[in-house]
Amino acid sequence: MTDFKDITKQRRSQREFAPQEMDGTELEAVLRAALMSPTSKGRKEWQFVAIDDKATIDKLADCKEHGSHFIRHAPVVVAVCGRPAADDCWIEDCAIAAVTMQYQAEELGLATCWVQVRGRSLADGTPSEQVVGGILGLPADVTPLCLIAIGHGEATCEPHDEDDLRWENIHINQY
Repeated sequence: MTDFKDITKQRRSQREFAPQEMDGTELEAVLRAALMSPTSKGRKEWQFVAIDDKATIDKLADCKEHGSHFIRHAPVVVAVCGRPAADDCWIEDCAIAAVTMQYQAEELGLATCWVQVRGRSLADGTPSEQVVGGILGLPADVTPLCLIAIGHGEATCEPHDEDDLRWENIHINQY
């Protein structure tokens, strides 16, 4: 098992994916990690849609005006969704699950990148949540928070430099 400190140091958002497909055990491990992520009051109201269909991924790549086009090259995209009416902490719960998936993917040697959906839109003002929901056939009570692009990274990213950590942002007992 990789040391968590090393995983956090190595994990970087990657927007370039190799044409290599992911195998089923890799995707299963990433989704298992999501299902084990903590939620408020143990509600586990999140929903995950794993997409490996290229035509669907191509449509999702145009779900917002900026910052989503690169997912066309990812072999898998996971839509992380919640039920706002059922859980007042749906955003937090989905965010925890998304990051948990990213760290699990990193341990497996996979690259990931978060694509924000909630609160984003197309150039014409159409909400990205509506676009993604329509593409994936989400029920009306399910809202996408983000898409996580996953695959084998094309580029090698430098690990975080511990000399750049902003320790001045840490406060003890009071600000």
